[in-house]
Amino acid sequence: MRNHFNRYFFLLMSKHFFTFVLALFSVCAFSQSSFYIKGKIIEETTKLPMESVTVYLSVAKDSSLVDYTITDKNGNFSLAVKKASQPLFLKVSMVGFEDYKLNMAELLKAKDFGVITLKEQAKMLNEVVVKTEAPPVRIKKDTLEFNAASFKVRPDANVETLLKQLPGVEIDAEGKITVNGKEVNQILVNGKPFFDKDGKIALQNLPSDIINKVQVTDTKTKKEELSGQAASSNNASINLTIDEDKNKGFFGKFMAGYGTDERYESSALINYFKNKRKLSVLASSNNINSVGFSMDEIFDNMGGGRSRSMYYNDNGSFGINGMRFGAGTGITQSDMVGINYSDEWSKKTETTASYFFSDQHTKNASRSNQINFLTTGDYLTSNSTSDSKSDRFGHNVNLEFEYKIDSTASLVFIPKFTKSNGKDRDKSFQSSSDMDNNLLNESTSETFSDSDGTNFKNSVYFNKSLNRRGRYVSASFDNENNRDEISAFNKSATISYQDATPDDIRDQVKKNRNIRDSYSFETAYSEPLKDSLKVNLALEYKWSKSSEDRKAFDYDAISQTYSNANDILTNYLTATARTVKPTAGIAIEKKKYRFNFSAGTAVSQFDAHSLYRDNVTDLNKQYALPFADVQFNYSFTKSKSLWLNYNYEFDFPTANQVLPVEDLSNPLNTYIGNPDLDLNKSHRAYVNYSDYDYASRSGYGAYLSTSYYDSQIVASTIFDVNGKRETSYVNVGDTHSTWFGLYWNKTIKKEAHKFRFNLGFNTSLGLSKGFTNGEMYDAKSMRLTPRASFSYDYGELLTISPSYNLSYNETEYTNYSVGGATNVLHRFNLQTTNYWPKNWVFGNDFGYTYNSNIADGFKKDFYLWNTSLAYSFFNKKFTAKVKVYDLLNQNQSATRTISATTIRDEENTVLKRYAMFSLTYKIEKFGGKEKPSRNRHVF
Repeated sequence: MRNHFNRYFFLLMSKHFFTFVLALFSVCAFSQSSFYIKGKIIEETTKLPMESVTVYLSVAKDSSLVDYTITDKNGNFSLAVKKASQPLFLKVSMVGFEDYKLNMAELLKAKDFGVITLKEQAKMLNEVVVKTEAPPVRIKKDTLEFNAASFKVRPDANVETLLKQLPGVEIDAEGKITVNGKEVNQILVNGKPFFDKDGKIALQNLPSDIINKVQVTDTKTKKEELSGQAASSNNASINLTIDEDKNKGFFGKFMAGYGTDERYESSALINYFKNKRKLSVLASSNNINSVGFSMDEIFDNMGGGRSRSMYYNDNGSFGINGMRFGAGTGITQSDMVGINYSDEWSKKTETTASYFFSDQHTKNASRSNQINFLTTGDYLTSNSTSDSKSDRFGHNVNLEFEYKIDSTASLVFIPKFTKSNGKDRDKSFQSSSDMDNNLLNESTSETFSDSDGTNFKNSVYFNKSLNRRGRYVSASFDNENNRDEISAFNKSATISYQDATPDDIRDQVKKNRNIRDSYSFETAYSEPLKDSLKVNLALEYKWSKSSEDRKAFDYDAISQTYSNANDILTNYLTATARTVKPTAGIAIEKKKYRFNFSAGTAVSQFDAHSLYRDNVTDLNKQYALPFADVQFNYSFTKSKSLWLNYNYEFDFPTANQVLPVEDLSNPLNTYIGNPDLDLNKSHRAYVNYSDYDYASRSGYGAYLSTSYYDSQIVASTIFDVNGKRETSYVNVGDTHSTWFGLYWNKTIKKEAHKFRFNLGFNTSLGLSKGFTNGEMYDAKSMRLTPRASFSYDYGELLTISPSYNLSYNETEYTNYSVGGATNVLHRFNLQTTNYWPKNWVFGNDFGYTYNSNIADGFKKDFYLWNTSLAYSFFNKKFTAKVKVYDLLNQNQSATRTISATTIRDEENTVLKRYAMFSLTYKIEKFGGKEKPSRNRHVF
């Protein structure tokens, strides 16, 4: 088994390494056939060199961008290019200066353009009388800015379509956006969130015509924003600026549809913009597992059409401000209403607010087969079925208020409030057998739970710049307060067959009151020793407390009420942690690289308390642990960078893990804490390298993430002869998990033909440990996921996008009778979209999934084919669509999960075939003057 594991891993790595070498070779081949052009930019009047001036080459025929660069502090520029026999323009652009343009019939060898002078733009009566063409791309300090008018998209396209045209921007089939290899985790509109910072609503619903600039920066925390620090993350942020003429007025969409099997969908999004004031309202209602307002121009809300749900059956899960819509298993009917508001009440205040109400109603039927491995060489098999219904209701309020006290000080408040209610009903049956098919136990249960929860989070930031650049003092305060009230009714019968253990019959109610509070305060000071070197000092105090108060009552047949106190299931647990963390560090910020190092000692007090059956337990522990954080970023060129991060972390056990109190609420699994339990202690490291070459429109990258545990809390389980478990917790060491990935992409444009190639490879390796029946086991896991995709565009008429993904999972066991387990999942997908004839859109999304090793009785493969035909009329204000989901009626959700102790196969209810007719109406009315149609260019 081990040899097979190693051979397969070596084979897969070797194959992909060969692919990666080919990608590198293509980059190297470009570099060998390229040469440099250079020059120097000075100001005409002063003759002084000009820094950060944009210099770019474009094709004379269609003005498409070849490549660009900016000048250094001495005004010099240097740009690597390939031979070009076609006419080109060399353009030089700087805000406030007239553009410089040089015509070239060809460019076949290295060239020095010498000194180029820029002339300041003429002004008269404070009015600029010389207007110049904005360059397609410009660098402003740490911001990469694209001019939206320079990129061609369809007239009715959304912002997501615009982003796909920008050089260096990639959007994969799962919706993940990267810019030059950096993942985008924040999208803003005029610097403010549009409902949520992940930006999905903005990307799919805002029309591209209203966008003026697309600005890309490294994502900063609020503290880094206020203090002017460089970003410490390796993520990117996109800010969409609205065209001035389109920043006054309103626009939106209304959609309604009805189909077979009583399927329906409806959604609306209305936006009102007036300079700094923005008001948006959205609403949706559907019973097709959708959030309801993605408004994909082809498939609308079919969920499985162009989303991960086609492969993973996650039903189109979507998140906004921490809420999930359309998530989970089964079929969901959902309704949602939301409002988003942002404004600047004065020059000193900025405000953003949003409110959501949602309700979801889900039905699901599931069945599963699970194998539990034992260190004795045996294994247990459990089969279960269940029918469940759930109802969820939620209110979510988010605010952000910034007050600029003066030019050097700012104060920010960010409160968030959530109130939720849930009702769950479940009817289930489970049986367990040993490896000889001897029945060990059977269990039937009917449960109903009603829960009410509130959550309040708040962050306060203060920053004051002092009398030297880079010197500042800051303070922050964070709190989170959770309250959950849960009433759970349970009727169950558990029968044991292997000894004289009495049957476990229950008819009871448990009332839980769970409270979690946390507060933290941090103050920091930064002192610049030089322009590029700073010393940072900080002091942080954290306080957190969690409590669980559970009262249980059995049913009294005489009074017909749940009034008999059940002392065995009644308990009270609390855990309190206090930590003082002084930190000292340095920060170096150079043009090419940034380095941050901070370290200190965390002094903690951990107290746990329990009251169970009149017995009181108190645990008090003190810790003094080191911690460290290191970050390093090096930019080789404008698009080639290396990012590294290392930190040492620890966290506390929960109250039920450390307190020696029996939890008998599950008749098949008893839990008890371990008072000798230590902390979780881990080393975490991350490395990312990315390179995107604008001239060849190709990029590649690699990343590595690893976590190594000095101490990790794991389960220790003992099975009795009836298959019942008793679980406690212990610490183990030398466990780890590692992720490694490679990717390569390239775009080729030849007149109306556009080709995109994408290759990727991910792997994860892990070592898990635990105890079963008193004996330690370990499980070495490996997951390999190569993928390839291709996209072909013929102008604005046709798009063809095939893709293939493979997931190989293998786990190697010790101390089990089974040496290991494997599973291979193949996924093939073909998407085609046809925009001809005019005003018609015909889309098809065809997928095939094959699950190799799933248990007998579960279907190994299925096809999922979604199709849509749309027609736009009345100047494209109306769009009528007919679409069919799961045309072949084969959709399913059979999945296999392999863990360190189990193999689980499961199947849940999914949407099956339905047809839908929908009508969409688009409104668009702006107060500014109508602008002439943009002369956009295709790259």
